[in-house]
Amino acid sequence: MIKRKGVCYDVGRVMFGNWRPDYDPKVVHRELAIIRNDLHCNAVRINGLDIHRLVAAAEDALQQGLEVWFCPELWDKSPEKTLAYIVKAAVAAETLREKWPEQLIFSLGSELTLFMQGIVQGKSFMSRLRNPSLWETIKAGKHNAPLNAWLTKANTSVRKAFHGGVTYVSLPWEAVDWDLFDFVGVDHYWDERIKDRYTEMLKPSFAYGKPVFIGEFGFCTYQGAEKAGGQAWNIVDYKSMILHSIPILGRFVRPQLNGEYMRDEAMQARELANQLNILDAAGVDGTFVFTFVAPRNPFDKNPKYDLDMASYSLVKSYVDKRGATYPDMTWEPKESFHAVANYYAKG
Repeated sequence: MIKRKGVCYDVGRVMFGNWRPDYDPKVVHRELAIIRNDLHCNAVRINGLDIHRLVAAAEDALQQGLEVWFCPELWDKSPEKTLAYIVKAAVAAETLREKWPEQLIFSLGSELTLFMQGIVQGKSFMSRLRNPSLWETIKAGKHNAPLNAWLTKANTSVRKAFHGGVTYVSLPWEAVDWDLFDFVGVDHYWDERIKDRYTEMLKPSFAYGKPVFIGEFGFCTYQGAEKAGGQAWNIVDYKSMILHSIPILGRFVRPQLNGEYMRDEAMQARELANQLNILDAAGVDGTFVFTFVAPRNPFDKNPKYDLDMASYSLVKSYVDKRGATYPDMTWEPKESFHAVANYYAKG
């Protein structure tokens, strides 16, 4: 049985803009209470850039009895700047760990081959992802030595500041030296290409005799998204998103999808429940569903503008109204919310 039943909670990741532009501590408090009481989580993975937000949200979650996985994320910066930021976050996290020594785990990064400069070619995430040499580099394993060199240095620096459990969250093809860490973490999305070896890919993670957790997994909310896994988000017309972000001009450009898609909440719910079963049977210690809420991807009745279809969130966000289930929130639970809640409640 899964021990750590969790969800990812974004307090402001930053790439192509802030993913949590309207941050309200009262809303955060309420959402964390819903995560604990109604989604039946006992753990939450709090992601974001701003250290003050991370600390505030983590403290709130800890006070409510949730185990917190503290995940600071500075993307698209040099290894040196990233390390300085992570150490600063570790110092801040230690003040919380001293009060809640058994409830706080620190993550010093995730998927850094893609999210940090210096491991593979490219100054930005998208340029690295689209670089023709990327997969040749990955297949040859050339990324693993510089990644582990950085992780070794970061682990040493972080443990001087933070005296609790430390982890990293890897991509399935990052060969991390897990002897460095207290937990083995993998972001592992199911998709059509790996359907016959999804569980097999996890086996090396158990070789270290340490608790294994899945840091991210999930499905977007349209027909066919289950085949695309971790790349299913890539149905947004990013030109419209960029134009929309431009002052004044942005008022006249509405963000939209890049084609015609069919909304399918039932598929998202069904596939999430199925994947939880698979991960449970595989013997993982913890699961963190990606993600609870994504306000930058609001729902719209017109499929052309329904950005929620490109979202992995368990709730659909509204722009100008409140939900029916929680009238104090500007979102409504999807079918996937109830599927995860029912699964987590079983244990």
